[in-house]
Amino acid sequence: MHVVHGDMTTATAGKDFSLAFLVFNTIANLLMLDDQVRCFENAARHLAPRGCFVVELWVPQLRSLSPGHAGTVEVSEPGYLLVDTYDVLEQHVVSHHVRFGSEVSDGRDAHIARTPHRYVWPSELDLMARLAGFELESRWADWDRSAFTADSRSHVSVYRLTSA
Repeated sequence: MHVVHGDMTTATAGKDFSLAFLVFNTIANLLMLDDQVRCFENAARHLAPRGCFVVELWVPQLRSLSPGHAGTVEVSEPGYLLVDTYDVLEQHVVSHHVRFGSEVSDGRDAHIARTPHRYVWPSELDLMARLAGFELESRWADWDRSAFTADSRSHVSVYRLTSA
């Protein structure tokens, strides 16, 4: 396997591939809308005519935000807490990963890591795809091809390149 290290908006790895993919919410690591659009355009440059671009992404859970609150507890289990804080104007979310205790402590210390993301609605991804010459071929809630519904927390979207 040939590995290319680079930015997913500009890196080149050849041409005429039948498949390009971004899994585990990767596109959300691009924090600007324009960069996400450029990512679709770059995928299109790498694909053969009628090639597929597959994107796996979570669906923002803004319905779980209480009025006046900008955060949600996503995971709460012994030794770990995940809190997401939202900036709904910029479509940004920061995941705060808090791990408590360690093997050498008495459990009172914590380690915090934060990961920023730009959340994207499925319809917004569809528009990015159209701008880059793709059409939505299918969308599922998961890799088992479960039906995508209004209650789905993630999706796997398959886009097909419409032009050469």
